[in-house]
Amino acid sequence: MKNSYFIYVIIGMALLTLLGCSQRGMGLIQSKYTSPARHKATMKPYQVKGKRYYPGNISVGHVEYGISSWYGPDFHGKYTSNGEVYNMHARTAAHKTWPMDTIARVTNIENGKSTVVRINDRGPFVSGRIIDCSYAAGKALGLDKMGIAKVKVKVLGFAGKKHPAKKRSKVKKVERKSVVKLSNVAVQVGAFSHYQRANKYQDIYAKKYPRYRSVIQRLNQRGIILYRVLLVGFVSKSEAQAFKERNDLYGAAIVTHTSMQG
Repeated sequence: MKNSYFIYVIIGMALLTLLGCSQRGMGLIQSKYTSPARHKATMKPYQVKGKRYYPGNISVGHVEYGISSWYGPDFHGKYTSNGEVYNMHARTAAHKTWPMDTIARVTNIENGKSTVVRINDRGPFVSGRIIDCSYAAGKALGLDKMGIAKVKVKVLGFAGKKHPAKKRSKVKKVERKSVVKLSNVAVQVGAFSHYQRANKYQDIYAKKYPRYRSVIQRLNQRGIILYRVLLVGFVSKSEAQAFKERNDLYGAAIVTHTSMQG
């Protein structure tokens, strides 16, 4: 009987270890708001109105610029993407690709007002808009009067919690390690048969988007030489996708690169 008891204990411990490993493999940061199953589901690529979106991990300190809108009474009491019931009086927001329960500071660039929100929904699915604030968050930013506004959105933490300054640096290191595999993500903004034309566009995009590096990749496709103009320096596919949408680069493509020149 004692032997059976110890066997059950060992099996139970082994199962707990395996469960913990599987959750770490999912990249899940435990949260009281979002279940592990829902977290996994909301991190899968999805399609809305013919456009595909790619949720992905981000770092504390990551910043995006774009347009913010707000949503209120029409959605109050309905379910959000992470399974919560939407409360327009809570300071939450929708983002197309960030993990559920990401904590971010939204600053209205036009009037200087700011507020902290928790991501619990997907959207907004409108070109140029990067975040959709709840009524309470929108009101704090002045969106209830303005409708939409240019904003800066900065990631402060995950799992519904802000990370203190010391912990933020550790989180950044972990995130950087996790995105090394995605360092070959690029946005292709053009492809030309003549190097001179590619070089011209390389200069144009280098000046237009100085945050990213504009490079030329030479391809030989069955004897046909092409020069691709790429923007590189994205930490993840989701950042590249957000950049493409934010700048209305509908003709651009998200690609991977190997060797570079330029």
